[in-house]
Amino acid sequence: MGSYAVFLRGINVGGINIKMADLRDALKTCGFTDAKTLLASGNVVLSSTLDAAAVKQECEKCLRAAFGYEAWVVVLDAARVAQLVDACPYPEDDRSTHTYITLSSDTAVLDDLEAAGSALESQVQQRLGPEALAWLAPVGGTLDSPFSKVSAKTKFKAATTTRNLRTLIKVRDAAAALTAG
Repeated sequence: MGSYAVFLRGINVGGINIKMADLRDALKTCGFTDAKTLLASGNVVLSSTLDAAAVKQECEKCLRAAFGYEAWVVVLDAARVAQLVDACPYPEDDRSTHTYITLSSDTAVLDDLEAAGSALESQVQQRLGPEALAWLAPVGGTLDSPFSKVSAKTKFKAATTTRNLRTLIKVRDAAAALTAG
């Protein structure tokens, strides 16, 4: 049995509103009996005998059926979330910047996003692996940061989801607790 983190893209922003209790209930109905949500931005930890690709497929199918939208998720096993947190070179908490990690199941999309970000002046970013790209934004100016504007373009937005590092740490800890429990 493996423990996984499931990151939903595009919920509770832009019209797709899902209560976390409803999300948990839907996933439990679909066989993920120990699904737990964290925060209100579509973060779930759960365990399954399926591999990550099958968990992704089943979660998306479940969300489409339960909530009637074109669901898209990134699924990482618990150990991988911990590796990404450890690999992030940027601070968890800083007075002047926020650390974000953009996730995708599509390596080519992250390759293109990384290249677009590298072309920007004064943007700080680092690839953490095939599925993750860490970057910094100034406090109070995340949406106005050059990298955020690039990542919001349709070709990137449709295949990525972004969390701040503090959220990923909470997900890592919850996934570890699930593994230990």
